[in-house]
Amino acid sequence: MIILFKSDKLKQILNDGKELKRHYGQSASIIRSRLDDLHAAFNLSEIATLPQHRCHELKGDRKGQLSIDLKHPFRLVFEPTDTPPARKTDGGMDWHGIRVIKILEIVNYHDR
Repeated sequence: MIILFKSDKLKQILNDGKELKRHYGQSASIIRSRLDDLHAAFNLSEIATLPQHRCHELKGDRKGQLSIDLKHPFRLVFEPTDTPPARKTDGGMDWHGIRVIKILEIVNYHDR
């Protein structure tokens, strides 16, 4: 998949090993692994087959976004770049059609 970033600063942090380690410490290797897996996938449905990622669509004020587990309680939050994203007949996102994503943040959204 093609990975875009919400900001140039986030792109720099997540693509520079030193910066990644400085900002996220022990979680840096997990974050790097998840980003590498996303980049290697043809579409988002391939990520769904990796159980350790627990990729899922978010609800409420985060509708339209997805997240992947990192080190508990943190998540890698992203969204498809297509507006609107490809949809299935039941209204959910068609993960087979998602080939470009934008990384929004790494966050513990349960504490908000």
